[in-house]
Amino acid sequence: MKPWLQDLGGGVHAIDTAFVRDAFDAAYLLVRRGRAAYVDTGTRFALPRLLGALDELGLSRDAVEWVIPTHVHLDHAGAVGALVAELPQARVLVHPRGARHMIDPSALWQGALAVYGAEEMARSYGELTPVAAERVVSSSDGMQLELGGSTLRLIDTPGHARHHHCIWDEDTRGWFSGDTFGISFDEFTTARGRWIFPTTTPVQFEPEALRASIGRMLAAAPACMYLTHFGRVHEVERLSVLLLGLLDRIVTLGESLRGETDRMPRLREGLRTIFLESLAAHGCTLSAEQVVRLLEVDLELNAQGIQAWLDRDQRARG
Repeated sequence: MKPWLQDLGGGVHAIDTAFVRDAFDAAYLLVRRGRAAYVDTGTRFALPRLLGALDELGLSRDAVEWVIPTHVHLDHAGAVGALVAELPQARVLVHPRGARHMIDPSALWQGALAVYGAEEMARSYGELTPVAAERVVSSSDGMQLELGGSTLRLIDTPGHARHHHCIWDEDTRGWFSGDTFGISFDEFTTARGRWIFPTTTPVQFEPEALRASIGRMLAAAPACMYLTHFGRVHEVERLSVLLLGLLDRIVTLGESLRGETDRMPRLREGLRTIFLESLAAHGCTLSAEQVVRLLEVDLELNAQGIQAWLDRDQRARG
C-alpha cells in the first residue's frame, strides 16, 4: 500500500492529501461491502491520490456513492468538483449552507482569494470545478444514510463554520469531525499522548456554538475522532478537556482585546504564548522556534478568525 494511504481498520482509510506538508491534511475513504464514500477531499491537487486510493483498494470508480465534505473550506472541499467528475455514480452530500458553493464555486474562490492572495491560491489550492446541481444533496441535522449495510449519521456542527456538519460512523463509533474537534499534529505527541488545539479560522468562528457542537459529539461517547488535521485520535475524553480548556483561554484573550483598534499583533503573540505554554505542560521538547514553524499557518489564521469574531460581535452590539 502507498505510504500516503493508511488502513485504519473497520473499512476506514486515511489519505494524506499532501497539502502544506506530510501529515497535515487528510481525506478519508470509507469502504463497506464494496461500496465507498469519501469524507473531505483536500485541494484540487489531491485528485491523483484520491483516485489512486481506489486503485490501491481494487475498487472501481462506480463503487463510490458519496463525496461528503465536512464543510466547504478549500483544504476540505477544494477537490470535490474534480473528484465527482471522475465518479459516475457519486453524489455530493454537503451542509445546506455550502450547497450553492459546490454548484457555483465563484464566491468561495473570491472569499479564499481575499484571505490568501492570488499567488498562494494558485500554488496551494488550484482551480475549483463546479458540481452539477442534480448531483448535490443538502444534509439535515440527524440525517442518516446507508453505505453497504452500515449507517452514517450527520449532525449540524457550527462554531468553526456555519456550513459545517460532522459524520458519525456507527461501525467504528467515531466522528469524522472536520475542524470541529480541533487539530492534532503528530509532531506534538509526547509520552502523555496526542496534543490538540481549536481552530478559529476566519470568518465564522463562534465560540459558544463550537462548545455546543463539541458537546453534541461527546454525548455519543465516541471511541475515536477522525480529524482532517490530522488522522485518527483516541483518548477522546482527555483531548476534549484539553481542547475546551484552550478554547476558553483563546476566548479570554480575544475578550481582553475587544476594545483595541490594532489587535492582530497582540492576538498573534497571545496565541503563541498560549500554545507554547500548553505544549510545555504536555511535555513537548521541541524548541519555541520549531513549534512556531509547525504552527505558523494556524497562528495567523486563528488570529484572523478571532479578529473577525470580535468585529462581527461589535457590529451586532451596535
